[in-house]
Amino acid sequence: MTGHPAHHRQESGGLPLEVLLPAVLVLLLAGGYVLLAGRTRRRNPQAGWNRWRTGWFLAGCALLTGGLLPPIAPWAHGDFRGHMLQHLLIGMYAPLGLVLGAPVTLLLRNLPADKGRRLTGLVRSRPVHVLANPVTALVLSVGTLGLLYFTPLYSTISVNTGMHWLLHAHFLLAGCLFAYVIAGPDPAPARPGVPVRLVVLGAAITAHAVISQLMYGGFGIDIHAPVDQVQGGAQIMYYGGDIAELLLAVALVATWRPQPAPRQSRRPQRKAGRARHAVL
Repeated sequence: MTGHPAHHRQESGGLPLEVLLPAVLVLLLAGGYVLLAGRTRRRNPQAGWNRWRTGWFLAGCALLTGGLLPPIAPWAHGDFRGHMLQHLLIGMYAPLGLVLGAPVTLLLRNLPADKGRRLTGLVRSRPVHVLANPVTALVLSVGTLGLLYFTPLYSTISVNTGMHWLLHAHFLLAGCLFAYVIAGPDPAPARPGVPVRLVVLGAAITAHAVISQLMYGGFGIDIHAPVDQVQGGAQIMYYGGDIAELLLAVALVATWRPQPAPRQSRRPQRKAGRARHAVL
């Protein structure tokens, strides 16, 4: 990847825009969450807000910052191994922390009733229902990797600053969507049962393994980088992706709540029993 133009540097502290802007955005994201969590605790001290959720969200923000800022970001510009590590942080690890923070639930607790109903209606809308389908999330998060690494798309993006940032946004949003569908504590329009989500997660693990193995062997890939960098990136994708998906599986089990079985009234049975005794 080529370096960014010098005019992006700021006079104050000499920080380049590609460092200053993501740092400010992530700081605003984390600060807004902390403010809403504190407001929730003040308004309802008994219920409050789970501090573990706050910790998960801030951990996600920290991982996102690590992927977007030095030293990883400059390394990713010139080394495919750095790009792959950046992809894992932005697209898999950070989304897991952000989603486990339940930001939609926190927002619903702080919105006025009318705006809360609008947000709930949006979450339950047909477009969100389609988008939050596990197959859709799988295609957007894992399926696009084939398009990126087995076509000239990666080489095109690597020399275009705007497309490079769009790729970051896609990794983050698709990763959050997949984590939300599989193990998100926030309300979902029609989240399938645990067996279906485990199957989808297994498909994601298999797809990551196949792509990384093909990448390591150099079969069909279109990545303009030294062989050692491509193989190193494939190893990072293989092992780092397995760890991230294992954590997602643990989160799925931890956030799963079995549905209570419907209660059946026993009074008719007792009445029928008394009737039989009366006949006898």
